[in-house]
Amino acid sequence: MEFEWGHQRRFNAYANYFRKHFGERIQKLTVDAGFTCPNRDGSIAVGGCTYCNNDAFNPSYCHPSKSVAQQIKEGIEFHKNRYRKASKYLAYFQAYSNTYATLDYLKKIYDQALRFQEVVGLVIGTRPDCIDDEKLDYFQHLAKSKYIILEYGIESIYNETLQKINRGHRFEQTVEAIEKTASKGIKTGAHLIFGLPGESKSKMLKEAEVISKLPLNNIKFHQLQIIKGTPMEKEFLENPRKFTFFSLEEYIEFIIDFLVRLSPLIVVERFAGEVPPRFLAGPGWGHIRNDQILNRIELKLKERNIWQGKYFKSGN
Repeated sequence: MEFEWGHQRRFNAYANYFRKHFGERIQKLTVDAGFTCPNRDGSIAVGGCTYCNNDAFNPSYCHPSKSVAQQIKEGIEFHKNRYRKASKYLAYFQAYSNTYATLDYLKKIYDQALRFQEVVGLVIGTRPDCIDDEKLDYFQHLAKSKYIILEYGIESIYNETLQKINRGHRFEQTVEAIEKTASKGIKTGAHLIFGLPGESKSKMLKEAEVISKLPLNNIKFHQLQIIKGTPMEKEFLENPRKFTFFSLEEYIEFIIDFLVRLSPLIVVERFAGEVPPRFLAGPGWGHIRNDQILNRIELKLKERNIWQGKYFKSGN
C-alpha cells in the first residue's frame, strides 16, 4: 500500500521526503552563529525559555567561538567519517534565534555557509517575532537557487502556556509569521513540545487540528525534558508534583493518537527529542534512541492498520 505522500511508510517521513526531493542522502550540519533571543537579552524578557539549554543539542564541532565557515568545514569532515554516503549538506542554524540581527549581518553569516559547494541549503531556527518583510524578501531570493526553510518554535498553541514558559510572544504572532513566510514561497518548519505544565492530553491532541491548518512543510515533536541549568529545572526541583511526564509507552500511544489527526501534507521530521543523559535533571527513558522509538511507532501503526491523517478532515 502506497500512501498519498508517495511511499509505503505510514507517515510522511522526512528521510523519504528528502530522498525524493534531492535524489540522494542529505546531511544536516549544525552551526552555532552566536545569536541570542529577545527573551534573553532584555528586549522583551530575560532568562530565555524556561526549558532551554542549547548546549544539550550542539555537537562537539559546533561552537560560536569558531567562524561559521570553520564550523561548516569541520562539520563536513565529521560527517564524511560518520556518514560516508553523504555528499551534500544543509547548514542548520539551530541555537537560539537565527534571524535576530540586522539583515546586513544575516547576509554575512549565511553567505559564509553558502560559499561551500557541498552546502545546498539552509535550515534556520527562529522565532515569529524575529522576522520581518525585509528579511523574508532576502530568504525568498535565496530560495530561488537553494533549499531554504525557516523553522519556527511554536512549542504550544496556548498563550497561557507560552507565558508560563517565558516565550515572550503569542500564538497569533506564530500564525502570522508562518503564513507570511509561506506566502513568499519559503518552506516552513515548526517545533512542538508535548507535556508542558498545565496541558492535558486532550489539549495537546487539539493542537493537531490547529497545526494542520497552517502552511507547514515540516514539523518536529519533542517530549518535555527537564534540562540541567534551566529555569525549568529549578521549578521542577521546587515543585515536582506540578509536572506530569509521559512514560515511553504512554508517549508512543499519544503520538499515534496525534499523528492520525495530523494533516498528511506535513512532513514529520522527528517524533521525540534526544539529549545526552548527563544533561537530564528529570525523568527520562533510559538509553533508548530515537530510531528505536520510531521503529516501535511504525510497528504499532502497522498492527492497527492506521496512518498519518487517517482521521484528519481538511474541512475542519
